[in-house]
Amino acid sequence: MFRTIISPKELYDKLERQTWVIIDCRYNLGHPDSGVEAYQKSHIPGASYAHLDKDLSGKIVPGQTGRHPLPSMVKMTQRFSSWGISDGIQVVLYDDRSGAIAARLWWMLRYLGHDEVAVLDGGWRAWEQGGYPVETAIVGAGPRVFKPQPREDWTVDAAHIEKRLGDEDFLLVDSRTPERYKGEDEPIDPVAGHIPGATNFPHTALVDSDGAWLEPDELEERFDTLVGHDEVDEVVFYCGSGVTACRNLLAHYHAGLGDAKLYPGSWSDWITDPNRPVERNS
Repeated sequence: MFRTIISPKELYDKLERQTWVIIDCRYNLGHPDSGVEAYQKSHIPGASYAHLDKDLSGKIVPGQTGRHPLPSMVKMTQRFSSWGISDGIQVVLYDDRSGAIAARLWWMLRYLGHDEVAVLDGGWRAWEQGGYPVETAIVGAGPRVFKPQPREDWTVDAAHIEKRLGDEDFLLVDSRTPERYKGEDEPIDPVAGHIPGATNFPHTALVDSDGAWLEPDELEERFDTLVGHDEVDEVVFYCGSGVTACRNLLAHYHAGLGDAKLYPGSWSDWITDPNRPVERNS
């Protein structure tokens, strides 16, 4: 059973197993359909495709939600069932961004109680470079019945964060790049900065130059740099829209530090209310 990271060789050895489901999560924010186009040209044998906007996100309500709100539980259940996921199924996810998108689906599956899910180490790039087989046929797994067992205490909303701001035993972690965290550069959202009191831990600091995940002990060392990490009773991660923060959640779990929480709406949700405080580094 794989619950965090799986190597290309480990996946290759299991390709023919009927109890394994593979899902391609490739996506580019600037060209939303580039992932599915790449999937149609070539993908890991047997893989289905998950589109971040259409499959892994719910309906955007301008002024009320972030850019990638979570889908409803009904929609998630339907999608998981259509991809052939049910009890006893090992799921493997991959993308072309070292898990930055695949981690969203990893978290969503675990959020609804399915723990047998892992992200491919190095993603599509490592699979191709390793000379492993690919195909163009779109087959996927047959549908199964997914039975959700939601872990509703794994998420927090803006009201919860506002209530806990300033608490010494509360750790809020911004997963974006330092430039976006500081408010020096904001290429996506209309307001720059971060939630007051949040510390910065970029999701890009989890992999090496080849896109391979760092070892658990090294990840643990990096997380230990978060001030008061071993003294808090609640750790919450957020990013721009609740996607790449899941990469930090995966790393946190892979490092043996347990399950932290997610603010799904993240920064793009926080700034929908102009009365919420914003902090910038000068």
